[in-house]
Amino acid sequence: MKECLFRGVGTALITPFTEGGIDEAAFARLIEFQIENGVDALIVAGTTGEGSVLTEAEYESLIAFSLRQVAGRVPVIAGSGANDTRKAIDRTKLACDLGADGVLLVTPYYNKTTQRGLMAHFEAIADASNRPCILYNVPGRTGLNMLPETVAQLAEHPRVAAIKEASGNISQVARIRQLCGEKIAVYSGCDDQTVPVLSLGGMGVISVASNVVPREMSELCRAWFRGETALAAAEQLRLLELMNLLMVETNPIPAKAACAALGFGENRLRLPLVPMEKQNEEKLLRALKEVQE
Repeated sequence: MKECLFRGVGTALITPFTEGGIDEAAFARLIEFQIENGVDALIVAGTTGEGSVLTEAEYESLIAFSLRQVAGRVPVIAGSGANDTRKAIDRTKLACDLGADGVLLVTPYYNKTTQRGLMAHFEAIADASNRPCILYNVPGRTGLNMLPETVAQLAEHPRVAAIKEASGNISQVARIRQLCGEKIAVYSGCDDQTVPVLSLGGMGVISVASNVVPREMSELCRAWFRGETALAAAEQLRLLELMNLLMVETNPIPAKAACAALGFGENRLRLPLVPMEKQNEEKLLRALKEVQE
């Protein structure tokens, strides 16, 4: 297997906002909360971090701030994907120049390409990168599914090190593992499929839930890797309602509400995202409290 960026939990961090920009103080507290509770990597400016609505200046500032705050304690992976290959290349080069440990590359959205187009898109970005690249397949958001056969071809590229698989299709995950073997690492992109993906040889999860329950998600993965599979499965099921409620409205709407309740900034999103419906927020915060008791 190529260089493995991490094994276990990588938190897909929210980006706390104020009316005027990024709330660096709240973001620093969130980063420390993650590291103190044992997460294995941090993903910055991805989907959960509202990376697509950051200005280029904000993007650069956020990656640089994250790297200073983390100071090498865990890998920092920058979300640098876009539906415009040129923009994705520019952000990838910038993240690499700033010192990110890796980049996360979402499949192009809106201007849906073909599988051959996906090959050209990701190969162009990987060619421009000097750090490991994690492919990110999330057809529910992009309207485009990256097929296992495409992943297998991309796995031959020396910089394509992993895939975040968020199709929700466990059979597709199995096919990727079958075709790719040890050529790339596979991370679950769905919290509720963490244990199933681990059972197929996955290396961990890129998690939304760990924004608010980093210790619990870390222990779930560590239990699995210790061979305590029944304990890992039990923890997966214990956290299942919270995981589901974190997806009851479009991510990161619920995650922002939960993080705000824990003191990590305001419950502020950028349009077109709007705050969570009150009745859903009440259910979410109740489930979070129950998990933490």
